Amino acid sequence: MTTHERRVRSFHSRQGRLSPLNATTLESHRTKYLLEPHQAINLRDVFDQEQVVLEIGCGFGEATVAMATAEPDVGIIALEVHTRGVARLLQNVDAAGLTNIRAANTDAVPFIRDCIAPLSLHGARIFFPDPWPKARHNKRRLIQPEFAALLASKLAPGAFLHCATDWQPYAEHMLEALTASDFTNTTQNYMPRPDWRPLTRYEQAGLDKGHAVFDLLFTRQN
Repeated sequence: MTTHERRVRSFHSRQGRLSPLNATTLESHRTKYLLEPHQAINLRDVFDQEQVVLEIGCGFGEATVAMATAEPDVGIIALEVHTRGVARLLQNVDAAGLTNIRAANTDAVPFIRDCIAPLSLHGARIFFPDPWPKARHNKRRLIQPEFAALLASKLAPGAFLHCATDWQPYAEHMLEALTASDFTNTTQNYMPRPDWRPLTRYEQAGLDKGHAVFDLLFTRQN
């Protein structure tokens, strides 16, 4: 196990108490939508869709639901460490009648390492991860060289990795880490914000503060 996998935590813990509605949602949808965080997954047993994308840090799932609605032929595995976010996502999935989303209430690194088969994913999305802006906390950022190598090992050749952040130092860090890994940048540096990427609440909070938004689109090398 590497230093990164021993786990410098890349997220703030803010679970709080679950409401009765959220607790009921999680329990009632456990077998239908939730994936066990410590079991290997055969994607063909889970999804009817041949292409499966991993979303890391789905928040409350508004963007996840929008992307799943726009791409019904793509399966989405949404990871979120905060239980209330997963519960809200499942409520929205159920209300929309979607069948191409599954969720896991877990940290990304052990899930990717233990549950996803090599070369099996069509793509991955990491939108507005915690930027850990203080210099002494930079090591907590999710996207590091070791994490990039782990994620690349689970992506099929040519699969995409789409990241977005509103924190320029983190964007520069992402660009450096991914350029040095088994990924190829599809643009020279950053890409213009694509119209098809749904606006997230974290992005809107950054825009309200006057932050610029940086999108990075890489592909897994063959």
